[in-house]
Parts: sequence; C-alpha cells; structure tokens
Amino acid sequence: MKDFSKICFAGVIPARYASSRFAGKPLAIIGNKPMIQRVYEQASKALNKVYVATDDERIYKCVENFGGKVIITSSHHLSGTDRCSEAVTKIEDEIGEKIDVVINIQGDEPFIKPEQITALMNCFANEDAEIATLIRKTETDENLFNPNQPKVVINSKGEAIYFSRSVIPFIRDFDMTEWSKKHNFFKHIGLYAYKTKTLSEITKLPRSPLEIAESLEQNRWIENGYKIMTAITDWESIGIDTPEDLEKAKLMLLKTD
Repeated sequence: MKDFSKICFAGVIPARYASSRFAGKPLAIIGNKPMIQRVYEQASKALNKVYVATDDERIYKCVENFGGKVIITSSHHLSGTDRCSEAVTKIEDEIGEKIDVVINIQGDEPFIKPEQITALMNCFANEDAEIATLIRKTETDENLFNPNQPKVVINSKGEAIYFSRSVIPFIRDFDMTEWSKKHNFFKHIGLYAYKTKTLSEITKLPRSPLEIAESLEQNRWIENGYKIMTAITDWESIGIDTPEDLEKAKLMLLKTD
C-alpha cells in the first residue's frame, strides 16, 4: 500500500430495485429527495469519488437526474460485495486511475455520517489492513440476544476474529441479564472498506462453513485468513428495510432539520 496521503479511495453504493420486503426502496422519497440521493450526498462529504452501482434503469436515471455518478452492473450478483467488485473495475476504466480502497456504502442508510466513512478510511493507515468495518459498543440496557443484530469479537489489535448472531463470549457464573455489565460487547455496523485487490479475491471464494452457519459472509473472509480491522463508532444509522422503516426515517428527518 502506498503512503496514506496518496491512497485513492472510492465509495460505491450498491442499489437494487427488486426487494422482497420493499421493492424500489432506493427511489423512496424522504423529505423531498430519493433515498439514494441522500446516501450519495452524505458519502460525498467524506469522499471525492462516489458512484452508485445498479442493474436498474430507473435507479440509473434517478442518479443521473440529481447529478450523481452511476455505473450499470450485472443483475446476477448475489451480494453488494460482488456488485462493488464489478463496479470498481468499470470505474477504473472510466477514470483511467487505479483505486486502492473501495468503501461499500449501504444504499438504504440515508443518515450515514461522513465521520463513519472517514473512520474506515483511517484504518488503511495500517499497511496490514485488508478489510475494515465499523462496530459499536453495546449499551448496558441493550438486548444482546437479538439474532438479527450480529455481534463481533475483536482481538487486542482491533481485528475482528469472529462474527455471530449469538452472544460471544459466554459469561460464566453470571446471569444473562448481567452480561452486558461484565464485558464489553460490540455490535457490527454493516459498512465495509476493502483494498481493491482483496475485494477481487474475496468475491471468488466459495461459501464457507461458518458463513453458512451464521449467514454472515464476513466469516468466510476470516476463515480464509483475511484480516478485518475495526473502527468504533458511537452512532448507528437507521437502515431502511421495510415501508415501516421508511416512516421512521421521515420522522427522524423532521427531528434533524
């Protein structure tokens, strides 16, 4: 990796129109803007290069209309990671420049903070960083046992060593209601950054036993020896997965305006 000040970062926002729970959600209006535009504008506060990657003409035209940069990708990708990998190759061809690190930004988090993206970028000041992601320390009154909120275990270097839907570690000799007071647990926040070379490599890996067991693709990377650096954030954005989430986001916008 080159000197940190010379690293070329690019943000990619994977965006699909089809969704079993909320079709067309990138185009859902929050305030007076489509959700994808709000994500794009927030990301652009931290990055000079931001692109939406989509397989849908409606999303493509929407991004063009608000003046954003957009790349058409295959409709056969199974994950946003795969879509990012294709997109970065096309972006490099378009700009004639090598991208060193790709930030994979969720297209359904319109309130993402620029500081969170910057925190991920700073992980690559460490030349050993291959992948980076965000984590948040849980509160003492927070429900640790929700399987829809993956937890992460880190080592003394801040590297992720396992992701789980279960609570790890098990706190022996204490009632489960006391666990959060006896240990620092971390919740995983789904924002990733990858060295471009690493991104290309991990998309070629077959699904692994721990990934299949937990349905968490990041365990595949760990099982194959990749280092995932973590950055701690105190902020957790609202992800829009359902129309009900959209209504919550609209209320949140009113509070922040």
